[in-house]
Amino acid sequence: MLSTYLATAGINLAALLFLAGLLQSTGINQARRKPFLAGVFLTIGVILAEAGTLTAQDGNTAWRSLNLASNAVGFMLTPLIPLVLAAIFDNGTLRRHAWLAVPAGLNAVAALLSPWFGLLFSVDETNHYARGGLFWLFIAAYGIHVVFLAMVTLRATRRLFHPVQGRVIGLLLFAVAGTAVQLVFPAVLVSWHCVTLALILYYQILSEFDNSLDPLTGLLNRAAYEKAVSRLTGHGHLAVIVMDINDFKAINDTYGHDYGDAALRHVASIIQDAFDGTCGVYRIGGDEFCVICRHTDAARIERQIRRMVSGLERERLRDSHLPTLAYGIGISRNRDRLDFQQTLKHADEQMYRYKQRQKRKAAI
Repeated sequence: MLSTYLATAGINLAALLFLAGLLQSTGINQARRKPFLAGVFLTIGVILAEAGTLTAQDGNTAWRSLNLASNAVGFMLTPLIPLVLAAIFDNGTLRRHAWLAVPAGLNAVAALLSPWFGLLFSVDETNHYARGGLFWLFIAAYGIHVVFLAMVTLRATRRLFHPVQGRVIGLLLFAVAGTAVQLVFPAVLVSWHCVTLALILYYQILSEFDNSLDPLTGLLNRAAYEKAVSRLTGHGHLAVIVMDINDFKAINDTYGHDYGDAALRHVASIIQDAFDGTCGVYRIGGDEFCVICRHTDAARIERQIRRMVSGLERERLRDSHLPTLAYGIGISRNRDRLDFQQTLKHADEQMYRYKQRQKRKAAI
């Protein structure tokens, strides 16, 4: 059994080291690499700790110190993995709310004290392992951080109207299921095989996710827009809002391209914040945006538009150089068939008329 485990652990370690190499060179964006690498190396640490415990338990009492140390490290690191991986999508939440790390901190203290007080585990003088009275603290810390990881992932992917959401949550459930099996049946050592596979697939999904984002604004890009449009065939119940920044060329010419880029990011953030998770926000051109909503509630859309307009007006009070937006709305309520291009054309025409009214108003 030990030789079989060590062989599979070696394969897992090789796969994780290969993944670490990929993270250093290609794939997901720079902001995600550090937390992802941290998750990979924490997993490597736990696999080595588990290998240490199995090696020590297979030996005599001379291996008791290795058994104690390996268990302490494994118990301490495991709940940190989902916490670190949550930072892949949202590292700001942990910085703003450090208390979210309290369960992992309490578990780490209990793990470090367990060799002496048997809190999470104990290893007796004959080198036999047993779960401690506070083993539930480890389960609670790991469970809380897995739930936190799922919530952060759902929020980030829902906000971007992105199809990776279901796949990422599926992978989380797969990894959690593997861990749960080993918790219930300690002799079935499948947890870290499942986590290793989940991390590799997670990397592939995140690579696709990042390739669908516009690097300047963080919105979904033109390629993601084209894919979304191709998936809309047969779904005739949606709303389309097209937007265009007014006189953006003049802003670049007057204040420079650095300010123009900053203005684009600012406007994009305002648009993103105005629409809820039922809407996807895309940058489809230089200063052109499109929002696709999976609902046709006109009152709800108007509220979102007003939130966007008022948000931009507030920011323009702070910086009068920020541009204004023209927009148009197209709504399709045909449940049987969607002519997306016709809906888009209607929104474009409305935006053009709105832009003309803005120009006439400015000329007065």
